[in-house]
Amino acid sequence: MKHIQFSYYLDTLSKYMGYLSAILVVSLSLLVAYDASMRYLFSAGSIALQEVEWHLFDMVFLLGLSYALKHDKHVRVDIFFERYTPDVKAIVQLLSMLLLVLPFSLLFLSDAFSMALQSYLQQEVSSDPGGLTHRWLIKGMLVFAFLLLLLQALAEILKAYHHIKKPMLLWRTLGGILLFGIFVYVAWYNRVAFLIDPVFLMFLMTLVLLMVGFQVAFVFAGVALFFALIADEVGLGVLEMLPYRTYGIMGNVTLMAIPLFIFMGLILEKSKMAEGLLISMGKLFGQVRGGLAISVVLVGAILAASTGIVGASVVMMSLIALPLMLKHNYSPALASGSIVASGTLGQLIPPSIVLIILGDQMHLSVGDLFRAAVVPGLLLITLYIIYILIFSYFNKEVAPAIVSKEPYGDIVKEALKAIAPPLLLIAVVLGSIFMGIASPSESAAIGVLGAGLLALYNRTFSYELIRYASIETVKLTAMIFMILIGATAFSLVFGELGGGDMALAFFAGEQGDVWTFILLSMLVIFLLGFFIDFIEIAFVVVPILVPIVATLGIDPIWFAILIAMNLQASFLTPPFGFALFYLKGAAGDRVTTSAIYKGVIPFILLQLLALGIIVMFPELIYIFGS
Repeated sequence: MKHIQFSYYLDTLSKYMGYLSAILVVSLSLLVAYDASMRYLFSAGSIALQEVEWHLFDMVFLLGLSYALKHDKHVRVDIFFERYTPDVKAIVQLLSMLLLVLPFSLLFLSDAFSMALQSYLQQEVSSDPGGLTHRWLIKGMLVFAFLLLLLQALAEILKAYHHIKKPMLLWRTLGGILLFGIFVYVAWYNRVAFLIDPVFLMFLMTLVLLMVGFQVAFVFAGVALFFALIADEVGLGVLEMLPYRTYGIMGNVTLMAIPLFIFMGLILEKSKMAEGLLISMGKLFGQVRGGLAISVVLVGAILAASTGIVGASVVMMSLIALPLMLKHNYSPALASGSIVASGTLGQLIPPSIVLIILGDQMHLSVGDLFRAAVVPGLLLITLYIIYILIFSYFNKEVAPAIVSKEPYGDIVKEALKAIAPPLLLIAVVLGSIFMGIASPSESAAIGVLGAGLLALYNRTFSYELIRYASIETVKLTAMIFMILIGATAFSLVFGELGGGDMALAFFAGEQGDVWTFILLSMLVIFLLGFFIDFIEIAFVVVPILVPIVATLGIDPIWFAILIAMNLQASFLTPPFGFALFYLKGAAGDRVTTSAIYKGVIPFILLQLLALGIIVMFPELIYIFGS
C-alpha cells in the first residue's frame, strides 16, 4: 500500500498548488480592477504593476495544470469512455499518463530548463522601462509547473493501477503497444517510407486517440512528440521552440481575460441570478402561447452576455425551466430544444470565450470581434423567437399559454427588478470594451467586482461562493491553456511536415476560390464539431486557415464570426453535442434522448440559416462599428 500513500502525498501537493492558484485568481481580479481604476480615474499607471498582473495570470494556469489533472478536468471526448468498465477506464488513464503525459513533460522540462537557465545567466530583465527584473523567475515557473504535472501523472498511474481488478488485461494491452512500438522502430530504422502522408496520419492518430477517450490536450502533445520522433524531416529539435512559444502565450494580455470572465460567470452562476430571471421572465411571457420557451431564449441571451458559460447556463435552465415547462404541458422536444439552443448563445454573444480565443489565434482585436458578434447574436435570438411563435401557433398543444391570476403590472415590476441588475453589469462590461475605454481583461476584472456586488444584492455572497468560483476557474483555465500548449506542439510538427503549405496549396491553388474555401472550411468545422470540442478546433484548425484567409483577401473579422457561429452549432449537433449531454445529465428521466434530438434539429437549422444570412450580407456585422 506504499504506492497509494505516495500518490496521496503527490495529490496533496497538487491540491495546495490548486488552492494557491485560486487565491491568485482573486488577487488578479482585484489587482487588474485597481490598476484600471487608477489609470482611467487618476492617470496613474505602472509598467511593473501590469507585469505583476500577467505574472499572476501565468501562475494561475501553470500551477493549475496538475490540480486539473488530479480532478480529471482535462477534457476528453467521452462518447465511448463513459461506457467503459472501471478496468478499461483505469487502463486508458494509465496509458494516457504513461505514453502521453510523462514523455511530453520530460521533453518540455528539459527545454524549459534550458530557457530559464539562459535567462538567469543573462540576468534578463523586462524590455520595458520600469518593468520587473529577474525575468528568469517567471520562466522558471514553466519548469516548476511541468515538474508538478509530471509528479501528478505518476500519482495517476499509481491510482489507476490500484483500481485495475484484472491486471492481465493491462499487460496484454501493454504487450500490444510494445509490439507496435517495435514495428514502428524497425520501420524507422530501415527508413521505410510512409504509405500515407504523415500529415494525414497525424490527424488520423489524433482522431483515434480522442475517440478512445484520452485527454484532448495530452493527445495533441503526445501525437506531436511521436511524429517528431519518427519523421526524419522533423526531429525533436522542432519542439525546442515550444517553451518559447508557451512563454509567448504567458505574456499575451488578451488571454488574461479568459480566467477573469470565467470567474465572473461562475460568481453569477452561484448567485441565483438565473433562477430569479427565469421565474420572473416566465411569468412575464407565460400568458403568450410559447411564452415560457421565449422567456428561456431571452434569459439564455442575458446569461450569455453576463456569464458566457455554456455548461452552467444549460444545466441551470434544465433544472429550473424544464420542470416548469413540462408541468404546463409543453412538448418535451420544444422544451429541450429551446433550453440547449439558448444555453449555447454564450458561444457567440460577447463576452464570449470563443471570440477571445479566436482573436488571439487570428491576431484580431477582441473588441472588434465583440462588436461584430452583436448583430449575429441578436439575429439568432430573433430567429429562435419567431420559430417558437410560429410553431406554437400552428401546434397549439406543444406550448400552451399559462393563465395567471397575478396582476400583470406586478409581474412587469418583478421582471424589471430581476432584469435590471444583470443588464447594468452587461452594459458596464461590454460598453467599456465597445467604447474603447477599457481592454477586455480590465472590463472582465470590473465585471468580477460587479458580479460580487450582484451576489451581495441577492444575499448569496459568501466565502464558499468565492472559494467555489475561484477553484473552478483554476480548473477550467488550466484545461484551456493545456490544450493551447498541446495544440501549439501539434502545430509546430504539423507545419514542419508541410501541413500548412499543403492546406494553402489546396485552397489557394487552382482547386478552389474564395467561396470554395469558405464552403469547405465551414463544412470541415461543422463536421469536426460533431466529435470534438470548440477549444480544440480553435487551437488546431483555425491557425491552419489563418494564412489562407490572408492569401485570399477575406475579411478576417467576418470569417472569425462565421467560425464562431459554426462552433456554436457544434454544441448542438447530435449525437455528441456537449449541450445535449449537459441537458440529459441535468434532466435525468424527465426527457428522452430522442426528444432532445428531435427538439434540437430545428434550432440547428436556424443556426445554419443565420450563418447563411451573415455569409450573404457581411455588412451586418459592422452595424455597431468597424
